[in-house]
Amino acid sequence: MTTLSHLERLNPEQRAAIETTEGPLLVLAGAGTGKTRVLTTRFAHILLSHRAKPWQVLTVTFTNKAAREMRERITKILGEPADGLWLGTFHSLCARMLRRHAEYVGLTSGFLILDTDDQLRLIKQVVEPWRIDVKRWPLNGLLGIIQRWKDRGLTPDNVTPSENTDYADGHARAIYAAYQTRLRELNACDFGDLMLHIVEILRTRPDVLTQYQRMFRYILVDEYQDTNTIQYLWLRLLAKREGESANICCVGDDDQSIYSWRGAEVENILRFEKDFPGAKIVRLERNYRSTAQILGAAAGLIAHNEERLGKTLRPGREDAQGDPVQIIGVWDSDAEAREVCERIESLHVKGHPFGEIAILVRAGFQTRPFEERLVQTGIPYRIVGGLRFYERAEIRDAIAYMRLLINPSDDLAFERIVNTPKRGMGAVALQKLRAAARAQQGALYPALESVLKAGGLRGKALEKMTAFTDCFDLQRALLEKEGHVVAVGRLLEDSGYLEMWREDKSPDAPGRLENIKELIRALADFSTLGEFLEHVALVMENEGTDENERVSIMTLHGAKGLEFDTVFLPGWEEGVFPSQRTLDEGGGKGLEEERRLAYVGITRARYRAIILHAANRRIYANWQESIPSRFLEELPDEYVKRDGDVVTRRQRQDYSGFFSPSVFSDDVSSSMSPLVARRRKSLHEDLVASTPKIEVGARVFHQKFGYGIVIGADRSSAEVAFEAAGTKRVMASYLQLSENT
Repeated sequence: MTTLSHLERLNPEQRAAIETTEGPLLVLAGAGTGKTRVLTTRFAHILLSHRAKPWQVLTVTFTNKAAREMRERITKILGEPADGLWLGTFHSLCARMLRRHAEYVGLTSGFLILDTDDQLRLIKQVVEPWRIDVKRWPLNGLLGIIQRWKDRGLTPDNVTPSENTDYADGHARAIYAAYQTRLRELNACDFGDLMLHIVEILRTRPDVLTQYQRMFRYILVDEYQDTNTIQYLWLRLLAKREGESANICCVGDDDQSIYSWRGAEVENILRFEKDFPGAKIVRLERNYRSTAQILGAAAGLIAHNEERLGKTLRPGREDAQGDPVQIIGVWDSDAEAREVCERIESLHVKGHPFGEIAILVRAGFQTRPFEERLVQTGIPYRIVGGLRFYERAEIRDAIAYMRLLINPSDDLAFERIVNTPKRGMGAVALQKLRAAARAQQGALYPALESVLKAGGLRGKALEKMTAFTDCFDLQRALLEKEGHVVAVGRLLEDSGYLEMWREDKSPDAPGRLENIKELIRALADFSTLGEFLEHVALVMENEGTDENERVSIMTLHGAKGLEFDTVFLPGWEEGVFPSQRTLDEGGGKGLEEERRLAYVGITRARYRAIILHAANRRIYANWQESIPSRFLEELPDEYVKRDGDVVTRRQRQDYSGFFSPSVFSDDVSSSMSPLVARRRKSLHEDLVASTPKIEVGARVFHQKFGYGIVIGADRSSAEVAFEAAGTKRVMASYLQLSENT
C-alpha cells in the first residue's frame, strides 16, 4: 500500500474532509454521500500520516453496529488490526472512563449497570415513602422523566422549580434524589448515569479533564445532528483545550435530524461554528444512492425549512437520471393498500426482488391495511423494528375482549384481560376461580358469575368484577341491537381499557391508542365479529419466507440509514404526515422536523419513490375527509408526476368538495402557514359552491357503495341508505344523481 492509496477514488469534497486534520471541522454529509467512508478513511489517514497513535483518536458512534463496521473498515485500510482504539458508542466510552474514576462519584470500579427491569424494581422501592398512585403515575413514566433530566445534564441539585414537573404529585425531583442515593448505596448506575457521572467528574476534576484532553489529539463524531445535551457537553469538555485548536471533526446532516422526541438537539449542529470559532465546513453533496429526480424533489422539499445550514444534493452516479417521484391519490386506506400491492406485484413480475421494496409509514397504526393486503395477495413481508400489527400487546388485549364478548367460555381470552386494567383479580384469586370452574366442569367466566351470585368476593374485588360482568352483559345485548363496531367500541371504553392507556404517561401510550382506533376501524369491513376474528387468525399465519426476500414495512424513523430500490410513502395527509400531535406539541419546530422526516423518507429510494395520499380515512365507523399533506405542495413540479383521481390543489377541478369544512374555519391552526391557509380556505369556498345540491329523497350513485337513497343532507355531505352497503355518511361531491330517480 502506498502512502496515499487510501485517498484514491474519493471525490474532491470527500478528500478535503479527510485531509483537513487540524482545527474544528464540520462535515455536512447529505444522504448517500459516503459519510461512513469519509469518517473511517479520515481515522486511517490520521494514523497512516503519523499524526497520532491509535489510542489518541476518540471516535464516537451512536450504535454498536456502526462501531463494529468502522473498526472493520479501519482494519482493512490499515492492513492490520488497530489495537487500543477508543472507538464506540457514547455510553460504552463513558463506561470505560467511569471504571477508571468511579471513586470521584461515590462508586467503585466494579459498579453494576442496571437494565430496565432492575431500574423498575429499584424505583418501586424508592417511591414507597411518598405513597405514589402508580396507576395514575406509572413508574416507567417517572423513570422516563429522570432519564430526560440526565440527558440534559441535570443532577437532582440542578433541577430547578421551573425544570420540575407535577408528575408523581410534584415529588419527581425528590424521588430522583432518593433514587440516585440508592444507586450509590448499591454501587450501581443506570444507563443515563454513565454520561452524567463522567461529565460531573470532568467538570469538577481539572486533572482528569486535562489527562483526557492531552490523550485525545483528535476527536471524530458520527451523526452529530442526533446528539443530546449531555453528549454535547461531554464532547465540548474534551475538545476545548486551553491555548490549542480543537481538533474535533463532527460528521452529520442537519436535514436528517429527526429524533427530538428522544432528546436530540438539532441546535448542536447548527451552532457548531459558534461553539468552535474558526471552524471549517465541508459539504458532501454528491449523492451515490438516488436518481436526479428523487434528489431534486427532496431538495425542493427541505428548502422550505428555515433552520438549516444549507446544502443541495446532486447525483454522483452516471445512471442517475431516472423517473420522476410519483404522487398518487386514492380513495381510502384500503385503496391505498391495494394500489401499493398491485404495483409491488407488477414490479416483482419484472424481476424486482421483494427485499428491495419498502413501505415507510409515519405511524405504526398505518401498517394494518398493508399487512392484510400483503397476506391476501401472498406477498411475503416483514415488520422492521417492531411487531406486526396483530402481535402488539394492546391489539392482543382488545382482541381478547372481542373473543370473550362472543364466547364466554374462552378461558385464554378471559385470563388475558380479567385483570387488565387492574381489578383486584390477582394470582391467588384467579387460582380459586380456576378451582371453582373445575368443580362446575365449566369455563372461568360462568364460574365468576356463580361466585358473584354466591357472595364469594368482597370489597373492591366484588365491586370491580361485578362491573366487569355487567359490562359484558350490556355489550352482548348491544351487539345484537347496534352491531359489532358500536359494541366493541363501548366495551373497550366502559371496561376501562381505553382509559387505562389514556392515563398511562409513557411515551408509547398515544401510539397504542391510535393502534386500537385503527383496529376498531377495521371491524367495519366485516359483517360480523366472528368473521373478523377468523380473518385475524388467518392473517397471523403469514410465516416461512427468507427475511431477505420480504417486502419491508417500517416507520420513517426506523428507516434512517437504510436504502431500497423502490420506496412507497403512504399517508401523506394533514394530521397523519405531518403528524398533528407533533404540530400541536412542537409548533414551527415540530413542522420542520416533520419535513426533515419526509426528506429522509424520499432519500431512502434509489430508483423509485412513490408517495400516496387518501381522500378519506375511516375513524371508527365514520368516514373522515383528508387534506393532502402540505409537503405535496412543496415538491417541485419538474421532479414529480401526479396520478390518481384524488390530487392536490394544482388540479383542483378534479376533486371538488375534497377538504373538510372544519379546517377552513376562521381559527386557522398556527402550524399552517397563512399563505397555505388562505389558499385552502378560498379553494374550499369555491368547491362547496360548485358542488351540486343533493336533496333528501334523491336516488344517487356512489363509485364505491353503489346506488342508494339520500335520507339526510347538508351543504357538503349526505347520509345515504345504500342498497348494498347500508347507511353511510359521505361527501356530497362524491355522489352522482341517478337518472332513475
